[in-house]
Amino acid sequence: MAVVPLLRAAGLSTSTATATAPRPGHGDGSRRVPSCKCRAAGGGGGRPAITVAGDPPTFVSAPGRRIVAVGDLHGDLYQTRAALVMAGLLSSESDGHVWTGGQTVLVQVGDILDRGEDEIAILSLLSSLNMQAKSQGGAVFQVNGNHETMNVEGDFRYVDPGAFDECISFLEYLDECDGNWDDAFLNWVNVSKRWNKEYPKSPNGDWRPWNFVKKQKGIAARTSLFKRGGPLACELARHPVVLSVNDWIFCHGGLHPHHVEYGIERMNREVSVWMKGSSANRDDDLDIPFIATRGYDSVVWSRLYSQDPMEMTRRSWKLSSVVAEQTLKAVGAKGMVVGHTPQTRGVNWYPLFSVG
Repeated sequence: MAVVPLLRAAGLSTSTATATAPRPGHGDGSRRVPSCKCRAAGGGGGRPAITVAGDPPTFVSAPGRRIVAVGDLHGDLYQTRAALVMAGLLSSESDGHVWTGGQTVLVQVGDILDRGEDEIAILSLLSSLNMQAKSQGGAVFQVNGNHETMNVEGDFRYVDPGAFDECISFLEYLDECDGNWDDAFLNWVNVSKRWNKEYPKSPNGDWRPWNFVKKQKGIAARTSLFKRGGPLACELARHPVVLSVNDWIFCHGGLHPHHVEYGIERMNREVSVWMKGSSANRDDDLDIPFIATRGYDSVVWSRLYSQDPMEMTRRSWKLSSVVAEQTLKAVGAKGMVVGHTPQTRGVNWYPLFSVG
């Protein structure tokens, strides 16, 4: 995870698992009034309610809230729980999935999918925590990353064998729930551990190319869930690729000036519509929102801000800083939090050079 501030904001604390923003000193997001749907989460504790504008959520006003950002989770439920417990957002009991963050706002910055075997369980957990957080005046937001868009495209190159098994098991559990999607999805994180004990996931050897039947069953299960218009693709479509909370921007790869000019709300809406689109057209590359999901400088793929400053030349560092400052000024924010690129030294934080 990388944090790109316009200035070195006093009180902003970071760790290898989370980036935390202080109570905003100026602006609460109310200056932006886009023509979109607005929702409110309960207040309490003397603080105004959280208001959300956009579908999917794009602009969030959360006055006085602690904001916690968590980076790429990649199907690792154990580390997901560890990060949330460390941040004080999740009960520490091994079998408990209870929100303990009160009015905190949690933002997960993408790449829940691929490389690990508990992807649906993590999606289920975050959805459950969001419902609990809202009842206490908090909220949980997710931002889609490149691995989310890849799976909706049908690109399964980085899928762990155990994740294919999870797709098979989840569909079987969905049948047990008589096809009730909400019940099955929200409860999956609670039953997946028991389900895995009863139906152990396959070792890697079972997924060798010659085990054709096993592999085809897993691919078919995953495709039915993640294809455009599929139930998990529609769950992902609920979430943006760029989220503004107070005066902070959250995205997976990085926001650039030409993205702001194109329109943040427009990008979010186009990616959402694409994910929810007819499965019959899911292979139509013309329907893919290129500016958000394709190319080295797209929102979900950019690594401009997340390079290790210790390994950058002064020229490249200054270029990144100038672009970041232009972007933040254009969108009216003081900082940006991104994921995507592994940070071997913990959270990557660097100040910006002044354009003037």
